[in-house]
Amino acid sequence: MGFIEDLEKVFAEKSNLKNAIAMAKYMRNHFSFFGIKTDERRRIFKKICEENKQEIEDKPREIALKLYSKKQRELHYCAIEILKKQLKGNYKKEDIQLIEKLIVTNSWWDSVDTIAKNILGEYLLEYPLETEKVIERFSNFENMWLTRSVLLFQLGYKQKTNFDLLKSGCEKHKNSNEFFIQKAIGWSLREYGKTNPEAVRNFANQTNLKPLSKKEALKNIS
Repeated sequence: MGFIEDLEKVFAEKSNLKNAIAMAKYMRNHFSFFGIKTDERRRIFKKICEENKQEIEDKPREIALKLYSKKQRELHYCAIEILKKQLKGNYKKEDIQLIEKLIVTNSWWDSVDTIAKNILGEYLLEYPLETEKVIERFSNFENMWLTRSVLLFQLGYKQKTNFDLLKSGCEKHKNSNEFFIQKAIGWSLREYGKTNPEAVRNFANQTNLKPLSKKEALKNIS
């Protein structure tokens, strides 16, 4: 058996209907679940990865896409974890197509936010000259999750944050009525506020942000 077959087999054996129903409800019934809680899922995933190490190292993209085509949400999480680990420092320029596909497939905040920060963000650190092109492309798509992704991709950048780009994105989408966009604006500013609170305070106070965005941006700034 291969990695995916092994993983599905153990997940099925460890499935819990009560948990699955609760998890699906929390995600507004967008996805099916095996009902495996995070710690156990990660423990199982780690073990199966160790047993299939070479296969994963040889074809992480193919495995991730196959996992992402499955219906259970736990398998989507595993796909993201594989790409986070295997592609860091090893991205190909054309991987932006894979990243875009993952963002617009099985989209919800739990997957999109992780992809934005840990995959798209890492990709653009490796290919900084692609940043403006990606932002323009994703921001102009009529897909809320692509837009959210380019607002959030700098979450882990700290001092590396390009604040001008961040401000530009916030300005561009500040009038959005989408909850997930308003929240993303506030979250991205709040995170940078840990590095440069004065800059975030000034921007939030001088920019006509939606109340939710401003509240989130200034939440931890006195």
